[in-house]
Amino acid sequence: MIDKDTLIIWNHHLQDEADAAYLYRILGNLEKNEKKGNIFLQLADVEDKHKEVWLDLFLKNEIKADDVKPSGKAKFYGWFAKKFGTGLISKIMLREEGLEVKSYLGLYNTSVSTQTKDIALQLAKDSAEHSGKLTTLLESEGESWHQIESGGMLRNIIYGFNDGLTANFGLIAGVVGANVQPHIILITGISGMFADALSMASSGYLASVSQGEVYDHEKKMEAEEIRLMPELEAEELSLVYQAKGMKLEDAQNLADEVMKNPELALKESVREELGISESNTSPFREAWITGVATAVGALIPVAPFLFFEGALAIWISFIISMIAHFVVGAARSVFTGRGIFRSGFDMFIVGIGIAVIGYFIGELISRYL
Repeated sequence: MIDKDTLIIWNHHLQDEADAAYLYRILGNLEKNEKKGNIFLQLADVEDKHKEVWLDLFLKNEIKADDVKPSGKAKFYGWFAKKFGTGLISKIMLREEGLEVKSYLGLYNTSVSTQTKDIALQLAKDSAEHSGKLTTLLESEGESWHQIESGGMLRNIIYGFNDGLTANFGLIAGVVGANVQPHIILITGISGMFADALSMASSGYLASVSQGEVYDHEKKMEAEEIRLMPELEAEELSLVYQAKGMKLEDAQNLADEVMKNPELALKESVREELGISESNTSPFREAWITGVATAVGALIPVAPFLFFEGALAIWISFIISMIAHFVVGAARSVFTGRGIFRSGFDMFIVGIGIAVIGYFIGELISRYL
């Protein structure tokens, strides 16, 4: 007799395999590069086989499996890939494969069922192989894979929007709690919008500048090492290639070939040994994207006060701000990997907490000052 906890674990992995097959197939059909597209489709076929392994396990134990359809999160990722390209979702799938390896190994080590242990070990090996294929696929053309940069831009937009919305919502709640005149609320909200936007823009600018400085510093150090001790650098590259699964002789030959071209050797060493890559975005671009996103988010709670007054403006501000909190929370799930509804609901609760705390702080200050 299969216990309830084991059944929950089986259903969880069955759903994961179904979602992976669904997403790999979408990525394969969307990818313009035929070679990459074929790899995605091959991975989808393997994930279908994994799904059948779990379904077979259910059947052997005379358990009726749930109707396996793509989850809401998988459908959202699929829509996102169709709308914005395959790059970001490919990166998410790479992370998911890594998590899957750990999950299956954990299942192998903790399960008392021989059936489950055998399946977990085999699927852990397959997931590790998938992770290797994806790593090679995503890094094979490095920064030139056009869609990956959009992930950084989208992250800046979502997190900037979130910061502006949350900070100004709390500020508006505070002055509402202080029971000030309507024009004071409007002035405070607009001032807060500009202040937060400028703050986030400057933070984005400085972060981008710092990243570029780190990259340049590391690149100069690595160039000096290649110039002074090329044999050692070739050996280090060979070890990196071997760690990725290449045979000793092939890894050494490839490393020697790379070292013949100093420019290529530097690029390869920085990427493979240090794990860093040069950003294609400029500090000013980072600044205005983050700043504008923050300003848009900050405008939401203050906008109703531009057209309405009194309780009506307050309630409209509250309602649209809470909806926006849920939406931006759901959007953040693209980066956090959490469920869309759970992530959105968490931000909804955060919004309520900010409104309550801000309101009572404003009321308290107005009472005693």
